[in-house]
Amino acid sequence: MLWNKEERYTHLPYENEAELESAVNEVKSQLFGSKRIYLDDKKKIGKRGKTNNLPDGYLIDLTNQKDPKVFVVENDLTSHQHLKHIAVQILEFSLSFEASKVKVKNVIKEMLQKRQVEWRKCELFAKENGFENVDYLLESIIHKPDSFNALLIIDELGEELETVLISRFRFPVETVTLKRFKSDKGDILYDFEPFLNDLSEDTEKVNITDIDTIVVPAREDGFNEVFIGEDCWYAIRLNSSMIPMIKYIAAYQVAPISAITHIAEVKSIDQYKDTNKYILTFTDPAEKVKKVSIGKIKGKAPQSPRYSSKERILKAKSLDEVF
Repeated sequence: MLWNKEERYTHLPYENEAELESAVNEVKSQLFGSKRIYLDDKKKIGKRGKTNNLPDGYLIDLTNQKDPKVFVVENDLTSHQHLKHIAVQILEFSLSFEASKVKVKNVIKEMLQKRQVEWRKCELFAKENGFENVDYLLESIIHKPDSFNALLIIDELGEELETVLISRFRFPVETVTLKRFKSDKGDILYDFEPFLNDLSEDTEKVNITDIDTIVVPAREDGFNEVFIGEDCWYAIRLNSSMIPMIKYIAAYQVAPISAITHIAEVKSIDQYKDTNKYILTFTDPAEKVKKVSIGKIKGKAPQSPRYSSKERILKAKSLDEVF
């Protein structure tokens, strides 16, 4: 329940996937932001006689000027689907995508051509970032290696499902939870975290194309025993689509030190045991750097993993310049 002195909102479950899809369309501008384009036309992909699928939509992500992406979208209800079904559906999407990249590009292009505002947004992005036109932009996104990305939008994400998505696939699978509430007056309220919200917070100052470092908060005992003693850091939550960008890890030692003090090159990023978290193993022992302490903005102290760049950290005089 959500409550204040004026109103009470109670959870309103979706009766079917169509209601969830309608909700996604209603909140898409806030859910995805201005640099992403959500296309919800249902078009079959795959080759005749092989795996064919009907994705619920596509999300064109133009936040990274050097590496724009396309996410194949699946909308699902946990109450209606078994974990195995969701995992199989995403796997089949990846097989159909890889088998019919020309068709995928044409399907997305046709969707964009029906939407003048979205088409113009892609035209501007292409012009500003060295792509000849929208056709070439889509060609570059879809035909590059490891181009498949999945986005699961669901009403409730359990730890078991999140763990399955990490352990079963070698391609990125991002997740968004979208819940619905209704007031006694009949007003609707949606509860969600914007797509890649933690990344958006860090890119207010740091261009996403420059990100190569994850900054993690560390208490003294964990820092000494693990970061320094074991040359790794584990039980970290990460956005799977960001993993290829992470080349370094920086340790922010919490109070009383309250500063970034060490950086290590990342050798590998793997699932941590049988959980929905990751372990980062270092190439070499972490190197001590000039302390980057809290500046005037106290809220910049990381409470959870944050994204930045090694260059920015080494140049920074305070955390205000890191995030």
